[in-house]
Amino acid sequence: MLEALVDSLPQLLEGLKFTIGLTILSLILGSLLGILLAVGRSYGKPPLSSFILIYEKVFRGIPLLVIFFLIFFGLSQLGLGLDPITAAVLGLGLRSAAYQAQIYRGAINSIPKGQMTAASSLGMSKLKSIRYIILPQALRLSIPGWSNELTIVLKDTSIAFSIGVIELMRQGRYVYVRNPDLILPVLLLIALIYFILVISASKGLNYLEKKYKMSGFEVGVER
Repeated sequence: MLEALVDSLPQLLEGLKFTIGLTILSLILGSLLGILLAVGRSYGKPPLSSFILIYEKVFRGIPLLVIFFLIFFGLSQLGLGLDPITAAVLGLGLRSAAYQAQIYRGAINSIPKGQMTAASSLGMSKLKSIRYIILPQALRLSIPGWSNELTIVLKDTSIAFSIGVIELMRQGRYVYVRNPDLILPVLLLIALIYFILVISASKGLNYLEKKYKMSGFEVGVER
């Protein structure tokens, strides 16, 4: 059994590459969209801020599996068929953006409003003030919350096997379907791999948090 488990490692590592890639792409999409949503919610006026609020509540209120199915199967019914990886990145990214927007908005709101006033008195436009004064600070303050979101997205990539993405969980399933005796060992090994990834990512971001910590600021994040 041990030999068969060792022989399955290359296949599991192949799935791991897809898991890591899916995590990175989803977080990039979620971060970019999340920052825009946070800025729009903090500084925008209705109907923009109202639309963003609805977006956040909708994507935070629908299970990820349902989001995957809506994007992968639902869009295909409308003639907009997507491959599994693209659908997974969109699903994870759009859902993550709704949570990341809360993280960034909490960081933005923790920055004293007087900084915007001071920037305006120096002749900076609102957009320049947000870009050069507010966002650099907000991104640093967001590291603790973003660290939590990274681990959530990483673990949630396992749900992507439901729409055919050949990531770590699906590769593991291929292994134990061929050899049912390996069901428990393979699942334990997959759990160990996820655990190592989560711990490593958390330690790396904890280092960044300490390095870029801004004393005197506390971020309230609504989850």
